[in-house]
Amino acid sequence: MIIFPAIDLLDGKCVRLKQGLYDQVTKYSDRPEEVARDFKAQGAKWIHIVDLNAAKTGVPTNHEIIGRVVAETGLRIQTGGGIRNMDTLKRLIEEYGVSRCVLGTSAMRDRAFTEAALTKYSNQIAIGIDAHGGDVAVDGWTSRSGIKATEFALQMKALGAQTVIYTDISRDGMLIGPATLQTAEMVEVTGMDVIASGGIGSQEDIFEIKKTGCVGVIVGKAIYEGKVRLSECMQSE
Repeated sequence: MIIFPAIDLLDGKCVRLKQGLYDQVTKYSDRPEEVARDFKAQGAKWIHIVDLNAAKTGVPTNHEIIGRVVAETGLRIQTGGGIRNMDTLKRLIEEYGVSRCVLGTSAMRDRAFTEAALTKYSNQIAIGIDAHGGDVAVDGWTSRSGIKATEFALQMKALGAQTVIYTDISRDGMLIGPATLQTAEMVEVTGMDVIASGGIGSQEDIFEIKKTGCVGVIVGKAIYEGKVRLSECMQSE
C-alpha cells in the first residue's frame, strides 16, 4: 500500500482544511517545495497535492508551484483541484510532469471531458470521489450531488477509470480515524484501485485502512501534527 503524504495549496501556502471548510484553515508552511523535499527525505515516493483555490473556482492557481515540486524532488506527483478541461490536464501531465491527475467535480459534471481524459491518458487519471453522508460532494466540497459514492464509481469504471480516491469529508482533518467500512465497500463493490483519504490520525489507522484492500492512503494533518512519522511507515511502489 502506497502512503501519499499530502500538500494542500491555498494562495501558495501549505495548509489543511477542517472537514473541507475554507473558513477552517490551518497554515503549516509558506514554502511547499521545502515540505515536499522533507517528505522525500523521509522516504516518500509519491506526494498528493491539491490546488484548493482551483478546486473551489475551477481556475488553475498553484500549478507553477506543483511544477517546481516535480522538478525539484523528482517524486511522482498526484494532483487534483480544478482540472476541468483538456488544456489544463495536458499542461499538468506534459509540461509540469505530473504522474497522475485527479478529476473530481469535472468527472461529475462533464462526462465528455472525463471520457476524453481517460481515453488519452488512461492510467494517469484518478477519479476523486469526495463523500458526505454517502453522497458525492463537488465544487471543492461546498455542495452535494445526490449521487451515492459507489454508484458514481461504477459509472466511472464503465468509462474506463481504474483508480478512485475516496475521501470521507466528515473525517477529513479531524484525526478521528478513516472510514474503514465505506472504503472496504468501495473496494468490494467496484473492484477498482481505491486510494483512501480522510481521518487518518495515527499509524495504527494506516494499518487498519490497509486491511480494506485499498492500494493507497493519503495522509495529511496527522503528519503535520506529528501523529504519523512518515519515515517509520513502509513506502512501496
